[in-house]
Amino acid sequence: MRILVDADACPVKEIIEDIAREHSIELIMVSNINHFIRSDYAQVVMVDGADQSADIYIINLCRKRDIVITQDYGLASMVLAKGSYAMDSLGRRFSPCNIEGLLMQRYVNQKARRAGERITGPKKRQLADNSRFMRKLLQLIQEIEHEDLPQ
Repeated sequence: MRILVDADACPVKEIIEDIAREHSIELIMVSNINHFIRSDYAQVVMVDGADQSADIYIINLCRKRDIVITQDYGLASMVLAKGSYAMDSLGRRFSPCNIEGLLMQRYVNQKARRAGERITGPKKRQLADNSRFMRKLLQLIQEIEHEDLPQ
């Protein structure tokens, strides 16, 4: 198990790093060259500034049982197909049961925006969001570790 982070706009990088360090989990943060990310624990990978470069790098890097932290539904759907786990910075897990609906909603919203409709963005991040994310990430790590135990 490793944790891979789509780090360009991830608001919980420090929380992820603290948890990864505490549990001795390999952590890889992927960002394009337009963002500056530093870490004294994670491996930071810088990719070029082309559209989707970080996503493509993560897709190629991830393997079964990795945890991918991303806000991108498209990336989440592809890592799920590889047997990885995916969650967003609010702690919401992406799964085969919810990803199709999320991708469809993204498509509908994009279509509405192109037609000139105004679509509201996400709510402003609260401190409670950080607590929920931390709790959900720890829960997922425990689930994966429990899978490793002999039955």
